[in-house]
Amino acid sequence: MALVGRMLVLSKSVLALVLAAVASWACADDLQARDMAAACSACHGTYTGAKPGKASLAGVNKDIFTRNMMDFKYGRKPATLMHQLSKAYSDAHIERLADYFSGLKQ
Repeated sequence: MALVGRMLVLSKSVLALVLAAVASWACADDLQARDMAAACSACHGTYTGAKPGKASLAGVNKDIFTRNMMDFKYGRKPATLMHQLSKAYSDAHIERLADYFSGLKQ
């Protein structure tokens, strides 16, 4: 019985470590998205204050943001600068940015 008890304690400890690792990865993803989004603020503002002719990204629809960025990245949407900037992001990064910006209040 003592062996079963030790195995149960070990299992709970391993589970706690796995859950802590997952939580830290999620936090790291949030921080990475915030850091990537900081580059966008020069033209698009943080919450408001986008430069004239530029859309504010706070609260943007995820699907629209993703589609626009993919269109810039793959040359389907003409641009003077965004087609170059968007190529620096992987498709996963673009999806993470879409999640981040859509979660911001306008």
